[in-house]
Amino acid sequence: QVQLVESGGGLVQPGGSLRLACAASGIIFRFFGMGWYRQDPGQQRELVAIIADSGSTDYADSVKGRFTISRDNAKNTVYLQMNRLKPEDTAVYYCKAFFGRGNIYWGQGTQVTVSS
Repeated sequence: QVQLVESGGGLVQPGGSLRLACAASGIIFRFFGMGWYRQDPGQQRELVAIIADSGSTDYADSVKGRFTISRDNAKNTVYLQMNRLKPEDTAVYYCKAFFGRGNIYWGQGTQVTVSS
């Protein structure tokens, strides 16, 4: 059974930082690409950052220079370090694991709220 469990969300003031983590089980983690997405109520889920099995990364323009995605294959965990947070970063953040065609798994999401 595949499980992706996100943690690290919460309430933070503008300009602050948070570190999200997503722990995976039930997959051969090192073979999977991993991604962070976010979704506001009534909005489409959008890509935030992805990291390939090779370690190459890509980011949405809105978070470049502020967010960093990384992975620890020994711990089956992917991280999202979020710095200089803005109110518009408020959303539910989801972890995604993907491999080839049809092997896509999602976590349950963690709320990030940026507000003073």
